[in-house]
Amino acid sequence: MWNLNEVIFIEYRKGYTYHVAFDDGLEGDVDFSEYLGNGPVFAPLRELEYFKKAKIEGGTISWPNGADIAPETLYEEVEKSNIKVKVAR
Repeated sequence: MWNLNEVIFIEYRKGYTYHVAFDDGLEGDVDFSEYLGNGPVFAPLRELEYFKKAKIEGGTISWPNGADIAPETLYEEVEKSNIKVKVAR
């Protein structure tokens, strides 16, 4: 459950994936490819070199053109990926 946690670290992995860490210790990989078709603000992110220009701004991941993903959405994505990892072990 997201409790106003902020992104404190991001690291590019491969393709359209970043490793994202939150201030409460939750972290995991997020594949952003599903967001690339969500309107014109995300269109520049299809170019991989542009996608790699992400930074942390306002407690979430964002790109130079103002595209960002709500931190609560990222948090839920990371939680889901961690559940899959725990089940697989």
